[in-house]
Amino acid sequence: MTSLDKNHWFTEISDRDGSAFSLRINKLLEEKQSPFQHVAMYETTDFGNLMIIDGCTMVSTRENFFYHEMIAHPALFSHPNPKNVVIIGGGDCGTLREVLKHDSVESVTQIDIDQVVTEMSLKYFPELCTSNQDPRATLLFDDGIKYMREAAPESIDVVIVDGTDPVGPGEGLFNHAFYQSCLKALRPGGVLVQQSESPLMHMPLLLEMRGAMKEVGFGALQTLPFPQPIYPSGLWSVTLARKGMGFDGFRACDPQALQTEYYTPGIHQGALSEPPFMARAFAGETK
Repeated sequence: MTSLDKNHWFTEISDRDGSAFSLRINKLLEEKQSPFQHVAMYETTDFGNLMIIDGCTMVSTRENFFYHEMIAHPALFSHPNPKNVVIIGGGDCGTLREVLKHDSVESVTQIDIDQVVTEMSLKYFPELCTSNQDPRATLLFDDGIKYMREAAPESIDVVIVDGTDPVGPGEGLFNHAFYQSCLKALRPGGVLVQQSESPLMHMPLLLEMRGAMKEVGFGALQTLPFPQPIYPSGLWSVTLARKGMGFDGFRACDPQALQTEYYTPGIHQGALSEPPFMARAFAGETK
């Protein structure tokens, strides 16, 4: 069960980081215990609706666009012609919506293990689910790790790993075996992108992820930081990995046509310029 204090504040305490984040709550909307995790929906005073999974903030109405746009558009615009996309996780469907803004995309398969997350999103974040009925979209509720292990070799252009932290259902998304499955399933020049936690708070995990991606055979990596107000530290990241070649820039877009709230070609270019603390951390990696 998710609990509030006497003044109706929800607080996520992150013991591993020595930090906490709070949001003021109007009321509990709904909560369910799925076979995998506890999912709660709240109405906040200032951030709209809020999804909490196992006591951790996941999605709010007010600021989810940072995450959904940055996990989708940099990867897709870094590929010359993405046609077939797979999303592992992504049950709130916001990433699916962003992917389907790309006209080149012919098919998107989203595999999330927990149907309750999507059911809650349809009810409380309908704006994130506007592309669920797009004929190019297939939504599966299954084991994404198994799906990638069984995927046909060289059948996918972009794999987006929109998972939770590396605990519980998300734990298997951060290891060599999973990255090897993704590498095998991607076509030459394909792109894997994964949410890679906070570069400020979780650098050891980020370095471990990057190391595993390189060890299984991915080429150049890019870690892009961006703001994410409801996650620990308020600074989050995604990491892109290319199969078989380096990154040759990215295709530009018209943000007005794309209807984004945060992503622009300028934001993308700026995120590629590693802050010194990140550059120092990455300097010791094997090239």
